[in-house]
Amino acid sequence: MTIATRPLGRTGVQVTVLGYGAMELRGAPRGPAISDDEAGRLLHAVLDGGINLIDTSIDYGRSEELIGRYLANRREDFFLASKCGCPHGSRLTLRGRQIQQGRRIISGRAHDYRPASIRAGTEQSLRRLRTDRLDLLQVHMSPSRAQLEADDTLQTLLSLRAAGKVRFIGMSGQLPHLPDHIAMGVFDVFQIPYSALQPEHEDLISAAAAAGAGTLIRGGAARGAPAQDKNWQGGPIGLTEGEGRRRWQASGVQDLLGGMSPMEFVLRFTLSHRGLSSTIVGTSRVSHLRANLAFADRGPLPAGLYHEARKRLRRAAEEAAEQAAVHPGG
Repeated sequence: MTIATRPLGRTGVQVTVLGYGAMELRGAPRGPAISDDEAGRLLHAVLDGGINLIDTSIDYGRSEELIGRYLANRREDFFLASKCGCPHGSRLTLRGRQIQQGRRIISGRAHDYRPASIRAGTEQSLRRLRTDRLDLLQVHMSPSRAQLEADDTLQTLLSLRAAGKVRFIGMSGQLPHLPDHIAMGVFDVFQIPYSALQPEHEDLISAAAAAGAGTLIRGGAARGAPAQDKNWQGGPIGLTEGEGRRRWQASGVQDLLGGMSPMEFVLRFTLSHRGLSSTIVGTSRVSHLRANLAFADRGPLPAGLYHEARKRLRRAAEEAAEQAAVHPGG
């Protein structure tokens, strides 16, 4: 099987339209239980299946360490992306002081975009990944432009690039700050949340691509929520519990699928966005990986199906937003 590739914006790099997101390798309790041997088999299956993009983060537990252990000898086979600003080393358990300083807090952990934090986190990633450079270093958690300027984040990223530790710089961005990030004109790549069930960033993907940036889509498979084995037990990150399923049902898109499974539809819907470079899909199971590869091999949805489904799903999302505005919190 040969996976289609698309250009990663102005970088000159060709990436497979399906990338692997390594968050699922973080292990229990925040993720599925997975042994080191299972992780190794999965990572080799990713590359053997033709995928040439792997996305990870310090925030993803042992993910970087496992990638380094099992894929260091195949480093030239894939484009390696990680993130910065994440808690690292002894800072993983710090709370109160950083909250008072205005750091971004995720699950009680502070994200810090100042030079010392960016440099130390990057060096830690390089050691764990057993590599001498990151192909892409992305600012995590979408801090504001004012925060980036106050923390001298961009100059730090550019110095890491000049030193050869990083090839390209990116932003893992989202509303409300993503339009500002695109307007800055400095990021080579944007990682943006998007799926059939979460179209809020759809136009910003197009805007980033039009500006010459590469676009990596996260959540493009809606966290597998429509899959038969998941049965909507979860949903897209950023939506309230059950919102993804409500949008699916309200749109009536199920009536358009014919014999296609909901999971195939959701992934191929994401691949149909013309501004996409690659969609990052994570799993801890080789069987799920192979199914995703088969779906991606079928390419974007037929144009008529895509446009009708897109219209219905956008309307369902807009109606949900209107309802939330009328009844906030309920």
